[in-house]
Amino acid sequence: MSDFSNYKLLSPDSASGSQDLLAGKNQEEGLRRIQALLADWLRMESVVVLTAAGCSVGAGGRLMAGPEQNNLECLVLDAVEQCQLSEDAKKIIKWKKANDFGQGNFEDWLSYLFNASGLASSENSPIDTVAWKRHIEDENTEEDSEPLTLSKEDEQNLCKCLERAIYAECALQLDRKELSGDSSDASSGHIPFLAKLIARDTNLGRTHLFTLNYDTLFEQAFEELGIQYFDGFSGKASARFDPAVYGLDIYYPGDVAEGRVRRFDKFLQYYKLHGSLHWYVDGSGIYRAQHRDLTFADEYRASDAATKAVKLQSDEYKHIGPFGILPTSQKFMQTLDMPYAHLFRLFHARLNQPQTFLLVLGYGFGDDHVNRIIETALMNPSLVMLVVEPNPNSQIVERISRYQNLGQRAFVLTERLEEGENCTYQTATFADFAQNVMPDVQWLEDFKQLRRFEEQIRKAEDTSPSEPTGDT
Repeated sequence: MSDFSNYKLLSPDSASGSQDLLAGKNQEEGLRRIQALLADWLRMESVVVLTAAGCSVGAGGRLMAGPEQNNLECLVLDAVEQCQLSEDAKKIIKWKKANDFGQGNFEDWLSYLFNASGLASSENSPIDTVAWKRHIEDENTEEDSEPLTLSKEDEQNLCKCLERAIYAECALQLDRKELSGDSSDASSGHIPFLAKLIARDTNLGRTHLFTLNYDTLFEQAFEELGIQYFDGFSGKASARFDPAVYGLDIYYPGDVAEGRVRRFDKFLQYYKLHGSLHWYVDGSGIYRAQHRDLTFADEYRASDAATKAVKLQSDEYKHIGPFGILPTSQKFMQTLDMPYAHLFRLFHARLNQPQTFLLVLGYGFGDDHVNRIIETALMNPSLVMLVVEPNPNSQIVERISRYQNLGQRAFVLTERLEEGENCTYQTATFADFAQNVMPDVQWLEDFKQLRRFEEQIRKAEDTSPSEPTGDT
């Protein structure tokens, strides 16, 4: 095994290339070098973090491409195909499965389907049905045969099943035993990442965490760590979207803070750019947020396709409605509506602040509307960007090398591979970065010790003999 660092940190060397800042360094030296740079960047006035699907893999999250057992398209269509749908609706799924199934073009197919459903479903629409090409039914059918059409009810039923399946596959939960040390599974990375992220000096600007994920893993980690955050909603029982909350902050009053007002340290601003599982629209068209118990989805994700189909059509899943911007190629148009327009405007504004550090994790640069904002922000002369990407042969690395031509401020942390080696997907992942690369903070270790002590007390109480309740 090589004594050199497992990591490769590509930095701009000139307008025509890049260099590895960890070249020739051993494991310890390489890690110290990364952590020193990261500590400097985290001391910049504005820290902006962008996360996406890759950050949820450690907690069972799905990806848009890759092996079938973890591919969102494959898992969703396999289940929905076995739902009680019309034969014509199943033919549309059958065509998609026969054409680039699981190859990352799920968004285009969903776009056609939801657009067709939207055109026909509105009461004011002059369109009754949308015709699908006949080759969807049978590749051997004559080209001049009658087109395939779905009724409004069939299209809506298919769309509902797809929404429910996507929701269930994204309804992830953190292992809450992680802090007590009783968990046998490795950390998903969310708890150590947030604990280290908020350890910044409170005299600096607040951290701004943006995510493209629907899941609520970060919210669950906030709760476990006692971190306060503003997410654009005001209220508790049935929170209402109110972007004005992003202008607020939390402080200790003078009477409990040594006679002077000072900032509450465990706090950040949180933005869900594509919506969330716990968002919904009420009867007045207002976006609200209310967290639900997600344990029902654990059994779903562990089931086979036939069992999943039964669950999708059960009463338990009827509460699932639209919850965000679905993965379609029409995502950009939806970002122009409320509340997404506010969120993307704030993303653009944060990246154009002086002395900004942008940390990108788990994002495959597959959303053009997000990429355009990042590319515009690279014109900010004081912005530094670090992209964490496990696969050194990924097109993401090539993309960042093009960004480096815009200035010496774009860095990539990836795995170092010898010639002929394959990516392990264990190095420079979100979980690895959170646990092993980000500098340790003492308060997280103290917090874990407290949780372990609480767990020991609980177990002792559970095993102690009960006191007699009556006379002998």
